Amino acid sequence: MPDLILSPAQISHFQTFGFLAFPGLLKDRIEEITREFEAIFARRGGGHAGRPHEGKQRSCIVPFPDQSAVLSGLLDDPRIHGIATALLGPDFNYMPSDGNYYTGDTGWHSDGWHPRRRHLKMAFYLDPLTRDTGCLRVIPGSHRVGDAFAQSLQDQIFNSVQNLGLHGRDLPAVALETTPGDLLVFNHNLKHAAFGGNGWRRMFTMNFCERYPEAELPDLRKYLEGVARFWVERAYGDLMISTATPQRLRHLEQVMANDGHIAELSRKARMEMAEPSRG
Repeated sequence: MPDLILSPAQISHFQTFGFLAFPGLLKDRIEEITREFEAIFARRGGGHAGRPHEGKQRSCIVPFPDQSAVLSGLLDDPRIHGIATALLGPDFNYMPSDGNYYTGDTGWHSDGWHPRRRHLKMAFYLDPLTRDTGCLRVIPGSHRVGDAFAQSLQDQIFNSVQNLGLHGRDLPAVALETTPGDLLVFNHNLKHAAFGGNGWRRMFTMNFCERYPEAELPDLRKYLEGVARFWVERAYGDLMISTATPQRLRHLEQVMANDGHIAELSRKARMEMAEPSRG
């Protein structure tokens, strides 16, 4: 099957507003995707460090698709590969990604701020979600670097009651209601949130970015340091690498060449956690 090709209008929509929605795009695979999601959490005993999810706080596993040959293979799916290629170029990087049980509200935030390299997230929601039950809300255009509107939001949104007279749930935004099998894609810079959800919302991501030029590789290595807090020694899990096709390896190679420092950072994170509290 050839790669999915995005229309010029879809690409322009993403560049202008910072997101795209693909209703039903993966409906044909949602049963196996959900089954693999549940199997990973069952094997891991819950989220980070094996804590079971109790619906009271977010549970998160990183890297996540890498724990399953099926989910790793999504990177080879012509729909996923086609979207990433259209928005990031044919030599895009696949980046460390997470699986989650979300709990309650998620306040407004960006998933980082990348002024030079475009980063995007593909979000798979495994439960039906509406604006009142925890669906993703986005503020169109808030991803644009150097834009006066985006900067004003950055300055005002984190204390919206005081600065704007509005609770986060009441800010003007687009509510992207979903059913399992839909795919949402958004720029990491984009301001997004969720309100009204229960404590068992299942969602996992696949993160991607433009390939970094040689001069910016220190920025890539700095970004990758973030996975050390999950006590992993490399950016990818074994299955993501061992089941990789030549096409997939093209999208893994730059990260694998720049993640050698993660193991030591992870070791330090474990030691800090093991130290008795002081005071």
